[in-house]
Amino acid sequence: MKGPSISVLKKYLHLMTKNKVKYMTSERLSRLVGVYPEVINENLSYFDPMINMDPSYDLLVLIPQIKEYIQQEEDKKSNNAPKVMVTKRDVVEYESVADFVYKRMTFAGMVDRSLVLNEKDLRVLKRLVNDELASLKKKK
Repeated sequence: MKGPSISVLKKYLHLMTKNKVKYMTSERLSRLVGVYPEVINENLSYFDPMINMDPSYDLLVLIPQIKEYIQQEEDKKSNNAPKVMVTKRDVVEYESVADFVYKRMTFAGMVDRSLVLNEKDLRVLKRLVNDELASLKKKK
């Protein structure tokens, strides 16, 4: 089951913690947020399915679970490594794909078959190939 969006949960959490009430129902939260109580119940039913059945359910009970869910989702996002970018400066070093192969993949004039290209080299090679294909299309 796909969970609710982080931005909506943060909005609900902010309004629930900001209000100094002892009991927060979906009806009361709906007046603060400006959304129907059914929508709030649908979003928060991920944490406790009984919210849909009971209109007097106290939403303040869900605050620790919501905080934990938000923290887990943000940790998942932060684990992603930054994408390697290839700049024009990297591509200008090579005149063509053949020049790239000669400079990066040969050793003393012999092709090194055991060489493994890293992500940046592969992106440079991809860009060189795309540039050569574009130049061939222009010639036709």
